Amino acid sequence: MKRLLILAALLAGCAGPLPDPGEHDLKFALLGDVPYNSAQVRALDELIDQMNGRDLAFVVHVGDITGGRGPCTDEWFEARKAQFQRIRHPFVLIPGDNEWVDCHRGGFDPLERLEKLRQLFHADDESLGGRTMRLERQSSDPRFREYREHVRWIAAGVVFVGLNVQGSNNNLGRTPQMDEEHRRRMRAVRAWLDESITLAERRGLSGAVILAQADPDFEGRFRRPPGVPDGFAEFREALRQAALRFGKPVLFVHGDTHFYRQDQPLTDPSTGEPIRNFFRVIVPGSPQVRWLVAGIGRAHPNLFAVDPAPPAAAAP
Repeated sequence: MKRLLILAALLAGCAGPLPDPGEHDLKFALLGDVPYNSAQVRALDELIDQMNGRDLAFVVHVGDITGGRGPCTDEWFEARKAQFQRIRHPFVLIPGDNEWVDCHRGGFDPLERLEKLRQLFHADDESLGGRTMRLERQSSDPRFREYREHVRWIAAGVVFVGLNVQGSNNNLGRTPQMDEEHRRRMRAVRAWLDESITLAERRGLSGAVILAQADPDFEGRFRRPPGVPDGFAEFREALRQAALRFGKPVLFVHGDTHFYRQDQPLTDPSTGEPIRNFFRVIVPGSPQVRWLVAGIGRAHPNLFAVDPAPPAAAAP
């Protein structure tokens, strides 16, 4: 009964502005916030078998490949890379807070863990997976050489943009060293997002997909200790400006909150109304091991479509 209730909660946010993918020009997979434990590792293997049986252009995981208290070890990360390499489609991993920001809970240095992730999952300009695709990385810009995890590619007339924006208040407010990391990374995030929208405008692309781990708290629900600033305010404003400037469909995909949802949470400050070309999708996550089928259909007015695939298993 408990698992049925969890599944019902996960699916409660399914209704939204984006349709079932149906017969679209291109289909791809979205997932995140798994696996957190050994049972979910086994369920993820089943999920990978499901995805391998589908005709997908690529698969994107929006981060959190371990639990909030780890494991953060080299062995766990290397095992996850080997597991993801079973995916026969091109595979892209966006970093999550559980695998670097929160690893201090287990005695690890977050910055050292982030560098390990870069070495394992972002070593060159090809995706992971049985089939690969070419990626553009922000590290090709000398000003942002360390940010190999900030990626970009174009498919079906849409630019896809991967960003390192994290839960746990986006690594702001814990130590002065982490505050400085936040400041430098967000400078890179703003630059990469702005450059990507400029690219879409110049090439006349039909839309943009922005991918990150963190729920940036559009609703203002998160509570922080006194004196700790909002680690997401800058990012929310960057998303707002990008959507208003671009004017074409923008799909923002994130994890972090683990409940599947699609909505239009950004408002236009000039009208107080939702920004009609901005769509948010939250991928489901632990304890459910699920994925979403997403589509791009240029004949559809909102361009994008998203629908949950069947669960691999209800892993504890």
